Amino acid sequence: MIGAATPVEGNDGRAAPSAPGEGAADGELLIDVRGLLKTFRVGFLRRKAVEAVKGVSFGVRRGEIFGFLGPNGAGKTTTIKMLTGLIAPTGGEAYLFGARVPSPEARRRIGFLPENPYVYPYLTPREFVELCGRLSGMGGASLRRRTAEVLDQVKIAYAADRQVRRLSKGMLQRTGLAAALVSDPEMLILDEPMSGLDPVGRKEVRDLIFSERAQGRTIFFSTHILGDVEAMCDRVAILREGKVVVSGAIRQLLRGDVLRTDITLAGATDALLAQLAAMGFATSRRGDVALVDVQGEAHVQKVLEQSLAAGAQIVEVTPRRETLEDLFMRRAL
Repeated sequence: MIGAATPVEGNDGRAAPSAPGEGAADGELLIDVRGLLKTFRVGFLRRKAVEAVKGVSFGVRRGEIFGFLGPNGAGKTTTIKMLTGLIAPTGGEAYLFGARVPSPEARRRIGFLPENPYVYPYLTPREFVELCGRLSGMGGASLRRRTAEVLDQVKIAYAADRQVRRLSKGMLQRTGLAAALVSDPEMLILDEPMSGLDPVGRKEVRDLIFSERAQGRTIFFSTHILGDVEAMCDRVAILREGKVVVSGAIRQLLRGDVLRTDITLAGATDALLAQLAAMGFATSRRGDVALVDVQGEAHVQKVLEQSLAAGAQIVEVTPRRETLEDLFMRRAL
């Protein structure tokens, strides 16, 4: 099973989780992926082998929000399809709720939003969500009540009886999310849940994910929107070319030291900026203020003293620490 609670930077991405709070590392392991492999055969005659997933390992524990990241073609969606039993792995093992995938029993306990949800175009959102509920074993008044609840929850109730073919991409995404929620699952597996949503829609989905976690649900989702992941997730795994290259708690993975400091000056003369540039600092002007980019922390005091001595006013001093985007660019590309 998963070992000590330390971040991993390598192909073995099964670092012990630490979220939410301090006690989650002792929680139940709901997703356990061990050396998962997937090779596709492409082409008609020569059937070239393409390795899409190359020994991916990670674990997700109950009650956490787990981000699954990587550039296009890294193997995220293929891994998710193997987890949900849509395609069979070439090698390795994956477990949901302790049952080896594919498992109909485990699948009943998850809600799944695919990357590009297909909704029958002549159905309405209400009809489609009720259909998904019946496929999950629901029915009667309880299904109708639950359908109305989730359509309202994802802010699509106003179009509940409009044919899906007349809906926008964002409205289709909300309909798919409602279908994932209708059976009241223990865990949500969401592949690009923010796709097609405007900024308001993204915030609403973020709020919904936090709300679902507060009710005890575990959230596993893939996305390209790194700011959302950094704000929401307890732990992440980053894939590159079919392998996990980074995995662990975000607060442990990101460097805590100051990488650079942005200093904003008012009243800075050209002579001062030339002097700072000669000292090796990047300078620029933006309207009435000047910007100085100081790498690290050691030279900040020197720049401030030099600027004040030249008659400039200090408007703002902003230290910049490593973000998830910095980590992603450093390790995944």
